[in-house]
Amino acid sequence: MCMCPELLQSLPRCSTVFRGRRLKRFNVQVRRLNRMRSRRTRKESKDKAMMVVGVKSEMEIKNWKLYMLNQSIIQENEKLRMKALLLHQENQALLSQLQNKFKTSPHNNNH
Repeated sequence: MCMCPELLQSLPRCSTVFRGRRLKRFNVQVRRLNRMRSRRTRKESKDKAMMVVGVKSEMEIKNWKLYMLNQSIIQENEKLRMKALLLHQENQALLSQLQNKFKTSPHNNNH
């Protein structure tokens, strides 16, 4: 089998024959990677959105609990304010009675 240099030069090189296939395969791989990346980013953004919704609803629950606690504290404060008002009125009445008692007391005139 004799290989002449002219024959070797006329044959297409191995790299040029497979280069088209390699480019096609490379393009397919690039498209597949891009598709995977876009799916991943969509999934990650969806996961982030779910986390944001989760955090938001968690914050709303905490906010609601704090609001309810605040309302009960306000109600208790009102009850205590009313008790304090009644005690103050009772104290004023007792003080007034005591002052009247000392004003009308007979041994108070000796001084």
